[in-house]
Amino acid sequence: MSISMDQVKELRERTGAGILDCKKALTDTSGDVDAAIKILREKGLAAAAKKSSRDASDGRIEVYVHPGNKVVAIVEVNCETDFVAKTDDFKKLAYDLALHVAATNPSYVNREEVPAAEVEREREILRQQNVDSGKPANIVEKIVEGRIEKFYGEIVLLEQEFVKDPSVKIKDLVQEAIAKLGENIVVRRFSRFEVGSN
Repeated sequence: MSISMDQVKELRERTGAGILDCKKALTDTSGDVDAAIKILREKGLAAAAKKSSRDASDGRIEVYVHPGNKVVAIVEVNCETDFVAKTDDFKKLAYDLALHVAATNPSYVNREEVPAAEVEREREILRQQNVDSGKPANIVEKIVEGRIEKFYGEIVLLEQEFVKDPSVKIKDLVQEAIAKLGENIVVRRFSRFEVGSN
């Protein structure tokens, strides 16, 4: 099947991938744009995993002020070079992260930051609730682990569903940006302020 330049252009606009990568993905999928997007995404995520060990010491601090000036979020997002930090895609990612923090008020950036004692306390509460209901021990443990995952999704930024698209987790949003921009990207820290709260 012959792949037209219009198809390549459309795929490139939708993914930000290189022309040759777009053409190859379209060729591999017989011109199916959605399947090509999936291939490019998988390829990008694999590349992102390789980049995760690289130093990300540049970046930007993004501030989101919610209309009405009652909530503000500040997010530091790092990348490897100032070149990437100045791109529209990186700026959009930083803005989206700040908006998300303002909307969801997470407590931690990643799972590793959550104190083990806090996780264990939550695990014990969940375990006791389910034991009291008379469920078998093996079922209780499965329920507890599932609820711990939900717990992480409530308090950990990277584990949360993106407010603008709940089908995507924040960590996936960052991984897609890594794949698209070709550099390691790290959400370093954030703060959220709300009028009248401590």
